[in-house]
Amino acid sequence: MKVLVANLGSTSFKYRLFDLSTEAQLAKGGIDRIGQPDALSACSVQIGSYKAETQQSVPNHAAAVGICLEQLTDAEHGCLKSVDEVGGIGFKAVFAGDLSGVRIVDEKLLQKMESLSDIAPAHNPPYVRAMRQLQQAFPQIPLVAALETGFHETIPFEHRAYAVPYEWYTDFEIRRWGFHGASHRFIAGRIAQILAAEKGPVEKGSDPLAIRGLTPFQQQDLKVISCHLGGSASVCAIRNGESFAASMGMSPQGGLPNNNRVGDFDAYAIPVIMKRTGLTFEQVLTEMSSKGGLLGISGLSGDCRDLEEASAKGHDRAEKALKLFEASIRSYVGSYMALLGGADVIVFTGGIGENSDRIRANVCKDMEWAGVELCSTKNTGMKGEACLSKDSSKVQVWTVPTNEELVVARQTRDVLAK
Repeated sequence: MKVLVANLGSTSFKYRLFDLSTEAQLAKGGIDRIGQPDALSACSVQIGSYKAETQQSVPNHAAAVGICLEQLTDAEHGCLKSVDEVGGIGFKAVFAGDLSGVRIVDEKLLQKMESLSDIAPAHNPPYVRAMRQLQQAFPQIPLVAALETGFHETIPFEHRAYAVPYEWYTDFEIRRWGFHGASHRFIAGRIAQILAAEKGPVEKGSDPLAIRGLTPFQQQDLKVISCHLGGSASVCAIRNGESFAASMGMSPQGGLPNNNRVGDFDAYAIPVIMKRTGLTFEQVLTEMSSKGGLLGISGLSGDCRDLEEASAKGHDRAEKALKLFEASIRSYVGSYMALLGGADVIVFTGGIGENSDRIRANVCKDMEWAGVELCSTKNTGMKGEACLSKDSSKVQVWTVPTNEELVVARQTRDVLAK
């Protein structure tokens, strides 16, 4: 089966095409400035060694997918003979409350996502709008939503619930949902593969939803702390291949401070800000979600690359923002080691996790007491899959590039096979 995986923004569309018989990526591309008047969109595509970029008006996401399919079926450079080869379109959807997991897109799901747009305002509206457009434009292609919360359904009550009236949990779905599920799921499987391979060859598991090439037995007793660090960031405690605790809360706004999100925050501070500034409740939420985080602290940027460069030149608030970010990650890593009863491996992934020597070093600093010994030589400038810890370290430290799109492609194939 060939599966197209879509990653949507309000005005953007990125995609990858996979052949699930081999899990090979056949193509990738993207389109920006969708639906913006008087703006031409850049439509890029890479199929093997062939690369191209055109500019044209793209009124909506259905038109964007149409352009994508034209590129993929191009007589000269395309990798598909016809659109009929696309067995499904998978979406890395964010939030649908108790309609979690992997689901065929239907009206019930779309209405649920619409009703929860306040929780994920940057994600749910563009996904719902695009899914409706695609249902009308390509009714022959099934659509599948792989909800980001699905991986975290295994988190036990004591690590998922807030200490609020119990009816809020049961009736209103107020709980720590956790997000970045596709990334943490990939890391759980890939690092288990890596560590199992170090001990000898592995056999494929019989469970069609299991990690490719890894038996359930080989996931037993493996304790992983996955640090997905990027423009959006979270930490996940993984035990036996399953999510055990996650830093993000009821919404993607909770947990670690992000690019421009505040992260964990005392709700009782909101009325104080309202009284002193005259801002409405909605305006305070907007400020928190767009002007908070590393941007809010530094007053400069929410991008760690900019902050590290500025800090090196003596920018005090950039340094403060980085230290706050590092301290927050450390606090979750430490608490998750306590919850798991130690850790076998700490994995850094995402744009920051894979590329920032400084942040990896400061997260692991002075943690020899916990069995974490980072090798400064290995950590410097390391790219791709690599072990960064000293040979004497009881806890291994790795960088592993994530592949959320492949996870969604696998999940799309599996749910359609049923």
